[in-house]
Amino acid sequence: MTAFLVVLALVALLVIVTLIKSVRVVQQQTVGIVERFGKFKTGLQPGLNLLTPFVDKVRYTIDMREQVVAFPPQGVITEDNLMVSIDSVIYFQVNDPVRATYEISNYIQAIEQLTMTTLRNIIGGMDLEQTLTSREEINEKLRYVLDEATGKWGIRVNRVELRSIDPPPSIQDSMEKQMRADRDKRAAILTAEGMRQSAVLSAEGQKQSAILTAQGDRESRILRAQAEREARILKAQGEAQAITTVFNAIHAGKPDQGLLAYQYLQMLPSIAQGDANKLWIVPSEIGDALKGLGSAVGQVAGIPQKAEGSWQAPELADGHAPEIERATDGTPDAALAEADNAVAEAIAAAKNAAVSTRSQQQVPPAVSQNSEPPVPPSPEPPLER
Repeated sequence: MTAFLVVLALVALLVIVTLIKSVRVVQQQTVGIVERFGKFKTGLQPGLNLLTPFVDKVRYTIDMREQVVAFPPQGVITEDNLMVSIDSVIYFQVNDPVRATYEISNYIQAIEQLTMTTLRNIIGGMDLEQTLTSREEINEKLRYVLDEATGKWGIRVNRVELRSIDPPPSIQDSMEKQMRADRDKRAAILTAEGMRQSAVLSAEGQKQSAILTAQGDRESRILRAQAEREARILKAQGEAQAITTVFNAIHAGKPDQGLLAYQYLQMLPSIAQGDANKLWIVPSEIGDALKGLGSAVGQVAGIPQKAEGSWQAPELADGHAPEIERATDGTPDAALAEADNAVAEAIAAAKNAAVSTRSQQQVPPAVSQNSEPPVPPSPEPPLER
């Protein structure tokens, strides 16, 4: 009984081990390489797969997803004999798991070494300046070489990226100085261009301002000249009208010798009041002189003894001209009497001004020893017209 139970247990254990060996579950995007007696049998697809127990064996499990491998920095010499440190990143994917398993033992290590040699070949044909500025070109060349080399391994290289290109510290310092000098030069050039443009704009502004100022001055002078011309024309017209009006008024009033004598006597006080007059003597015969004034003035050409003519008197503001009425009975009219009184007053004013001027200067009158003291003149009779 005991032996039977032991045999039953062994059979059950064998059945369990056989089931475990015959059933294999494969994950998505994964392929299992099955070998039978050390020879490739088949590839297990994702899902539940049945194997022949104790005969078939899953040797490798290959990941079919795109993989990313970052390689450590590698020293590469450029064409101008400068050592630069480059680290790269490779994006690849296994297309054929059988060939990736049996064509190469370690495809990741193979890709790393191939990347290193290819980089040295590419960078060795470029100088430092081209290396720093030709990343896309380097990436494309490297991807093409790696993809061609790994194609027989069942691997496809999708993308290659150079993460950093580090020149030596001394070269970096020189490059920084060069970049700083270049930036300073561009800043100086931009500053000079800005100053030049500012000077040009300022000059253009001053030019336009001068032109506008000159144009404004010219127009102002033209307008002032026109205004002055019109003002002179108007002034001349006004003077001409005034002269014409006065001329007509004088001739319409028919002036005679009495009016001229009256005007002369009105000027005598003004002559006596001059600041430059040190001595002014009024002779005692002034009355006799005034008597002959009318006859003396009558000799002046153009002034008649008695005004005649048909002159038209100018109109006043109210539209009426003054009229002088004369008496027909031979007696002097009011206007003539007023003129005589004005003449007498002018003679008295002239005498008073002469006496006051002589007293201020304290100069005795120039009288000869044989001359008699002056006799005050008698009042003159009114002038007859």
